[in-house]
Amino acid sequence: MPQAAPPFRFALLAPRHWPAWIGLGCIWLIAMLPHAWPLGIGRNLGWLAARCMPERRAVVERNLALCFPEQGPRERDALRAENFRDAGGILAEFALAWMGSARAIEKIPVAFEGLEHLEAARAAGHGVLLVGAHFSHLELCARLVSQRIPIAGMYREHADAAFEWAIKRARLRYADAMFAKDELRQSVRYLKAGGTIWYAPDQDMRGKDVVFAPFFGVPAATITATHHLARLSGAKVIAFFHRRLDNGGYAIRLEAPLDDFPGTDAVADTARVNACIERMVREAPSQYLWMHKRFKTRPPGQAAIY
Repeated sequence: MPQAAPPFRFALLAPRHWPAWIGLGCIWLIAMLPHAWPLGIGRNLGWLAARCMPERRAVVERNLALCFPEQGPRERDALRAENFRDAGGILAEFALAWMGSARAIEKIPVAFEGLEHLEAARAAGHGVLLVGAHFSHLELCARLVSQRIPIAGMYREHADAAFEWAIKRARLRYADAMFAKDELRQSVRYLKAGGTIWYAPDQDMRGKDVVFAPFFGVPAATITATHHLARLSGAKVIAFFHRRLDNGGYAIRLEAPLDDFPGTDAVADTARVNACIERMVREAPSQYLWMHKRFKTRPPGQAAIY
């Protein structure tokens, strides 16, 4: 059963929430523009951000050096510059995903591959975990999938209550449900009922359910949620590849479910998930969120990376 939208509370109009409402208004305006316009503007802003955000630039450079040691300095500099230009369009893609009209979404060119894997799993009565990664277009591509098959999402709640209310309500226009990262029981129940949940487990989130698994050969603190959700629900795990094309459209590929997943070893299963995400990144390295401090948490005794 689709999740009900959160009710509005007049407390959300308090002055402390006004900056959030102004930001939401800007996001709505961006969503009303033709898709190519804010993407083009964003690429120019990304070029500027690379020069105005030295700390984030250093994070990107460090990540690229760790993950692509085989590349020379010139290759990594070119990749870093393109990554900042790409990141400049992130607001446009999130705006369109959250607040774009159904008509605007239908106009986006998209090439699907592998939807039959998702349909077969659902036809057999299995829930499905669509495992993606933090590209700027993660949420937009999830909405594009939702045009074909009902899906839910897992997300991290926003600190501002007004922003949280508005974005969750916007997401529930196209998603069956949205589960906060600590709503494990509700997520399992949804999967057991044959639902499909998309999420991205590739950020450094501290907690008890975290292990160190290789990512580009570097130990990375990674949540074990994929292993536990699959174990508790019997859901199939399908890798959710997506990348932006030169024509402004998107290519979405769903692979066959991971064989023999979950296993008995949460660390080994988490390493398999990281390997899938690494393959996604290698297909579109300039579109990945390299500004995130993916290797911030280190194994005991290892020096800080950033």
